[in-house]
Amino acid sequence: MTSAIVLALGVGGYVAFQRARPYLHGSGCEVGTSASKMPLDLDQGANAATIAAVAFRKQLPERASVIAYATAIQESHMRNLPGGDRDSVGMFQQRPSQGWGSPAKLRDPVQSTSKFFDALVKVKDYLDRDLHDSAQRVQRSADGRAYAQHEEDGKLLAQVFTGRQAASARCWYPPDKKTAPRRPEAIRELRRSFGSRLQVDGPKALAGGTPTWDAVRVTNPRAGWAVAAWAVTHAQVYGLGEVRYGGRHWKSDAGHDGWTKDADAPADHVIIH
Repeated sequence: MTSAIVLALGVGGYVAFQRARPYLHGSGCEVGTSASKMPLDLDQGANAATIAAVAFRKQLPERASVIAYATAIQESHMRNLPGGDRDSVGMFQQRPSQGWGSPAKLRDPVQSTSKFFDALVKVKDYLDRDLHDSAQRVQRSADGRAYAQHEEDGKLLAQVFTGRQAASARCWYPPDKKTAPRRPEAIRELRRSFGSRLQVDGPKALAGGTPTWDAVRVTNPRAGWAVAAWAVTHAQVYGLGEVRYGGRHWKSDAGHDGWTKDADAPADHVIIH
């Protein structure tokens, strides 16, 4: 075999690999720190980001998010279930018959999370109690001790999605799972989750063209990375192509690569494209 043929085969193989690469990893998310990592599917990633966003809106401490994560993992594996035991509904398996609200509201992750936190903050000294004790006083399940087994996962999720760990959430999906861009809807849902304190400068365009991106104003890195993580975990649903913040960017076309360096990514705004 001549060197020209070998070279041609090598180039052809590389081209084929590059074309297949976006499909090789399937779909998923991962959160991680230097100490540990946790895989999530796309729905779990989006729900996890929503929990942190609602905690941000209510100005709750990180511990509140840890309790919420451990509870949601135990109740539903952090999935927005259409039903459950008896009339239980949603991520936290709240029951309309026990006064939590209508099934439609409890199937809305933003509203069900808000209701969970509203009940949690009424628990006296909830921040100082054992996690399973605080969770059980909200949920009143058959065996409240079960929440304790998810505390470490809850701590990891809280570190990442409340923004304490920068650039620590990534999601990916193949090209055939892309959806049509619905950025305006994503921004509305972002502000519904995080609250009206979150200001958006946009939509904006380059050189006077059609608006293609929004800039979410943030006052500190923690808020910035919380917003960025929300955008990445909701990218597939809303057809978002790129998120830029704090010297990093994430692109849907190379989502599995996570956050890569971007010297022009601002520190005072999260760019959502």
